[in-house]
Amino acid sequence: MISEILHTTGNYEDWEASLFQKVTRILNLEKGETVLNEGQVARSLYYILQGAVYQFRSGDDALQIIDLHTHGNWFFNYSSFVNQEPSQLTIAAYTDSTVLELDIEAVHYLIGRSNLFLQLNKIMMAPVARLNFFDDSLTPLEKYTFVMERASGLVQAFPLKFIASYLKIAPETLSRVRLQWARGTNAS
Repeated sequence: MISEILHTTGNYEDWEASLFQKVTRILNLEKGETVLNEGQVARSLYYILQGAVYQFRSGDDALQIIDLHTHGNWFFNYSSFVNQEPSQLTIAAYTDSTVLELDIEAVHYLIGRSNLFLQLNKIMMAPVARLNFFDDSLTPLEKYTFVMERASGLVQAFPLKFIASYLKIAPETLSRVRLQWARGTNAS
């Protein structure tokens, strides 16, 4: 199983997959448990084996959802991990979850043992795709379509107010967009 997770980032020899398995660990998180608090420096990459995890900022009147993750996804705080600076957000389990942890020292160790582990950089590219949500040229319907085409499991795993915050739209707008999207997909 852990070998299969590694192979989501590239092709590796059996000994490399075995080495990866030795330096990772499994964490069982309870709902609400955090893996990174605001102000801490991110030291690990995580892969969700089971459950759902979210990244957020606490605002004056509500949570600002930064990212949502479900089974089969890597997650981490990009800015804090890459720059080794205090996190501006919190990462917590939305449901009881099981995750694979790969800490920064293990990443360096793996790359030192084999240059093929540089393929782990593919994990770093996922947050870049999310930048589309900050592009004002995307309409709410385009944002929702993006989620439904690439990560439809989010809609089953998280409440609609989380989805709306993640997409940077009002919950009322999300309701209208969902209806519009449903009509458009049923017409096809």
